Amino acid sequence: MKLNIQNETSRLRAVILGTAESNGPTPKVEDCYDPKSRLHVLAGTYPKEEDMVKEMEAVAEVLKKYDVTVYRPEVLENYNQIFARDISFVIEDKIIIANILPDRKFEVEATEYVWSTVAKEKRIILPDECHVEGGDVMPWNEYIFIGTYTGEDYPDYITARTNIHAVKAIQDLFPHKKVKAFELRKSNTDPKENALHLDCCFQPIGKDKAIIHKNGFLVEEEYQWLVDFFGKDNVFEITKDEMYDMNSNIFSISEAVIISEQNFTRLNTWLREQGFTVEEVPYAEIAKQEGLLRCSTMPLIRE
Repeated sequence: MKLNIQNETSRLRAVILGTAESNGPTPKVEDCYDPKSRLHVLAGTYPKEEDMVKEMEAVAEVLKKYDVTVYRPEVLENYNQIFARDISFVIEDKIIIANILPDRKFEVEATEYVWSTVAKEKRIILPDECHVEGGDVMPWNEYIFIGTYTGEDYPDYITARTNIHAVKAIQDLFPHKKVKAFELRKSNTDPKENALHLDCCFQPIGKDKAIIHKNGFLVEEEYQWLVDFFGKDNVFEITKDEMYDMNSNIFSISEAVIISEQNFTRLNTWLREQGFTVEEVPYAEIAKQEGLLRCSTMPLIRE
């Protein structure tokens, strides 16, 4: 397979979509990877497998409608494999296999049948000290935007997924790109004060627009840089509640077509006003795990 990802919005041709099949029982509170899952476990509202399977199949149908080749992970018994973006990501013609939480290493093996078809020199495994997940990495033409957290208390946050070693390693891999890192707000307990990944508080759409949540960024100047880069009139600012519902975590099939959650009324109205075709799907159950459409898709080829 010849990979090609230059940005977030060029016409999608091939993608890995996660799976909710055999997702396993509701996790224990102490085993949750993020504060939103923890909240729903405590409340007794953690999503049911059958509901999540239906939601993911709705996305698969939209992708097939647009003639996108869809790969799915090999199903592991009683294992959460929804968030395909966490475990690997593509920049240009290289696939980077993420160093993720140790408990999730089997997820990587479940998509090996796809990335093993890529030329060996194009498969990159970063050094052990580099922690990175695909939700923090956004190729945007001459830029690579990366969400990170560099506080000394990094080891204390299970929600801190991408470190500065990974940022430097990606810059070394792509010396011709401008790598721009953003410090994200982290909380192990409050999902409204936690940007788990960069795509939980920001995402470029179309050719020159973006969705953003100011409080997801620890450094106001870094948030302001993005607003200035895209232009204030091209930026859709989401509220704290909308970030909690994952409004920035939609997914572009092309510069003109976006898959979005059906309940994102304010966002979807704005998108249509901007001329986008919005394919609405139900995804509110999956959102309870602090991930949405971008998190559960991993693009392989855009053109």
